[in-house]
Amino acid sequence: MKIGISCYPTLGGSGAVATELGKALARRGHEVHFIVTDVPFRLGSFYRNLYVHELQTPTYPVFRTPPHDLALAALMADITQQYGLDVLHVHYALPFAICALLANELLAPRRIPVVTTLHGTDVTVLAEDRSLYGVIRLGLERSHVITAVSHHLAAQTRELFPLRRPVTVIHNFVDPEVFRPRTHDHVRRCFVEGHERLLIHASNFRAVKRIPDVLDVFREVANHLPAKLLMVGEGPEWPRARRLAMEMGLADQVLFLGKQDEVAELMAAADLFLLPSERESFGLVALEAMASGVPVIASRAGGIPEVVEDGVTGFLADVGATTQMADAAVRLLTDEALYRRMSEAARERAVLQFHVEDKVAEYERVYEQAVAEVTALGG
Repeated sequence: MKIGISCYPTLGGSGAVATELGKALARRGHEVHFIVTDVPFRLGSFYRNLYVHELQTPTYPVFRTPPHDLALAALMADITQQYGLDVLHVHYALPFAICALLANELLAPRRIPVVTTLHGTDVTVLAEDRSLYGVIRLGLERSHVITAVSHHLAAQTRELFPLRRPVTVIHNFVDPEVFRPRTHDHVRRCFVEGHERLLIHASNFRAVKRIPDVLDVFREVANHLPAKLLMVGEGPEWPRARRLAMEMGLADQVLFLGKQDEVAELMAAADLFLLPSERESFGLVALEAMASGVPVIASRAGGIPEVVEDGVTGFLADVGATTQMADAAVRLLTDEALYRRMSEAARERAVLQFHVEDKVAEYERVYEQAVAEVTALGG
């Protein structure tokens, strides 16, 4: 098939999933066209069957802000016509589902199937703004297939929007050949020595990630055994996190690595992954840690329990229960037999339940469903 994909190209789970999906589809022989504002951060090098079309937003003195969404809709329609796309797969309800709707109007009388994948805040946080609610609902209703990355998010979507269409759950995925345990430790030696433990957190540093909780958990762990913490990513909470680490006396133990396009080796170098978020629709970084054989300490929030099996692949606690999380982390790091069992179980669950090839096959069936619907309607 010829598949158009639109997503936010910056650091975040939705962009990562969309990019990895596009790469996997291209490997399977599909022709993939990214229609985006910038090259997705995980795209990296050249891939056969994969094309990137960057949006050039026009400017004009009359416009208070550039007409980004209108220009994106026009680009979607243009690329669809030029390359004969079979389906548009948009990640995030706003603005992409609406842009795809406008693209279909530009393509009339032809219709291109639209698959909209929901990643979380596009229907939870944004839907709280009543000025946007109707727009989001329109985008979802006009999509030919709606998918969500977890059962939790699907249930939230159905609760928020009285949709006639079902919401299909396709969990996020991981490539176990990329995220895997590694026997060499040259990356690890860059950060720790001897018996020091290495913990890691990766996110877009938004308030919902509860960055102070990450530091609280680590401080308690570091009070019991020598350890370092890697903080990967950037975002609005990053400056505050740096200040807080210094105020806690952790400046030498907390290493802020900033944005990293390739995190697989960093994950595999760590002993534990920390994810004490207030809200997570899925928790892709937790899955990537598990595939690397790294147990996860996380909050029992949103879709995380669908990823991390409490007491098997890591430990879950209530949001804000940093003492309980720290106790679980210390227990894991000081019990070699328990750690080995959880590490092996984490890897096994990631491979068996969330393998990239299995999930891509599910998306292929969704595309076929969308094409069949449009064909039946005479599109």
